Amino acid sequence: MTENLPAPGLLSRARLLAAPTVGASVVRGLERITGRPVEQGFSGTPPEEPFICVGATLPDALRGGPLVWFHSVNAGTDALLGAGPWPSGALLTRTVGRMGERIAQYVLAWVLADCQSVPEFAAQHARAEWRRIPSELATGRTVLIYGTGRIGSAVAGLLRACGIRTVGVGRGARTASAGFDRVVGADDDAQSLASARWVVSTLPLTPATDGFFGTDRFAGMGGATFINVGRGATVDMRALEAALHTGAVGRAVLDVLPEEPAGPGDRCWQLPRTVVTSHSAGITADEDIVVDFAACWEAMAQGRVPDTAVDVGRGY
Repeated sequence: MTENLPAPGLLSRARLLAAPTVGASVVRGLERITGRPVEQGFSGTPPEEPFICVGATLPDALRGGPLVWFHSVNAGTDALLGAGPWPSGALLTRTVGRMGERIAQYVLAWVLADCQSVPEFAAQHARAEWRRIPSELATGRTVLIYGTGRIGSAVAGLLRACGIRTVGVGRGARTASAGFDRVVGADDDAQSLASARWVVSTLPLTPATDGFFGTDRFAGMGGATFINVGRGATVDMRALEAALHTGAVGRAVLDVLPEEPAGPGDRCWQLPRTVVTSHSAGITADEDIVVDFAACWEAMAQGRVPDTAVDVGRGY
């Protein structure tokens, strides 16, 4: 990754471009950090001089220019990398900001809603029905979290503070990292999957995770609630539907879908015991973009690889 760091002095003279969709407060922040004006909007031809770009997508016209660094305003970069070959030597960073905190609170909210039968009580209210439903204690139960990076660790840390046992699933078995009581490899998750009360996915979309949650994994759940805050295409929706019907998956909370936005006729709206929340668990704030851009700028000025740098070969 260090080979993609801009050469000394290059940051100080590179032009700064931002997509038209980047907000005014972000533009002001970028100008304050870099000490140069932001050129907002892209022309049809790439600049001849080295340039930095901030946005959600990289137009084809700019892929052929001397791009030094692209800072994505989003946490996920699968769409960026899937649009074509990444410019050779260009650094890619992403915005995470307080997304881990937001997503962790989202997951906790649904875990507690599950324990307190909130969906069932809401349905009873709509029917004007009075029926007591026993609550469930979250303490002492197990959550299995796929993805042990910044977001997965934030989710684990908050849930563990509530007395929930946290097991992470990473690329290989390793010692427990921040927030996790234990970490297992993706090829050794069967036992943990069967005993988990909640299964949470924070996985990015890569060739290795496309359709990761399929028939076998869903069948291996013992009635767990499945919460997806990663990427929609990591889930085989037909397999999930089948598992919901058999009871292998007790409930599903889907913040992301393979195809978004979901239209009124999408099958996701008919899935039993399922809530879809329209990709809202970790909406990026303008402040997140500025803070993470500043951290990247400082790291590179010191000759360090930014914490939010993306390995374009792996896709995250």
